[in-house]
This record gives sequence, C-alpha cells and structure tokens, in this order.
Amino acid sequence: MAGAVPLGIRTHSQRVCNLYKRALRNLEAFYDRRNVYRYQAVLLRERFDKHAKETDLRKAVQLLKEGEEELPGGVAFEREVEPPDWVLDYWHPLEKAEYPEYFKKREQRKKEFIAMWEKQYGKHEDKGHH
Repeated sequence: MAGAVPLGIRTHSQRVCNLYKRALRNLEAFYDRRNVYRYQAVLLRERFDKHAKETDLRKAVQLLKEGEEELPGGVAFEREVEPPDWVLDYWHPLEKAEYPEYFKKREQRKKEFIAMWEKQYGKHEDKGHH
C-alpha cells in the first residue's frame, strides 16, 4: 500500500467526481418527472464536460470551488413546498368549516376573478365536448 492515498485526502479528480454525483442527486431531488430530470442532467454534464480538459490547475481549482459553493447544502435545502391555491378546493367541508371567514372571502374572490376574466376574455363556450 505504498501508493495509497490517506483517508480524508482526495485528488482533484476525485473531488470533481464527487461534486458531479452530489449535483446529480440534488437534481433528482428537485425534479420528480423523469424527462425533466434527464434534461437537467444532460445540461449539468455539459457544464462539467466543457471544463474536463482544463490544463491550468489554478483555474480548475477555482472552477471546483465555485461549483461546490453553487451546490446547496443539506438534504432539506429549499425544499419547502408551496401548494398551489387549487388544493384548497379539495378540502373536506369539515376542514373548511374550521376557517369560515377565510373560505367565505376566498369564494367571493374566486367569483370576482371569474367575473373579471369573463369581462376581459368572454364566457367559456363548450364546443360539443361531452
């Protein structure tokens, strides 16, 4: 084991590979649809391939440092999901009853929005789609 690298010390190449793997896992966490994830993964690979033949070690180290800073930290980083408003339409009436003022105002605003939409774009016409 004369040529073995001590634990904790990694080569530049190992660090780049590790960054690439972590970036892929991060994309996987953000994009739940396979086709969108694959597209983003291809773009990520292009970014890494563009600098794969970098001969200036100072520039390569700087690129690695910037890449590591760009990658968010932690498994829950910015994973707060903001549900869309239409989710509230599917609440059970008993759940809605807990917030009567809110849902009364919400229904009023939905009616106002529909009226504004119809004034601007006209009423929806069903073209025989059954």
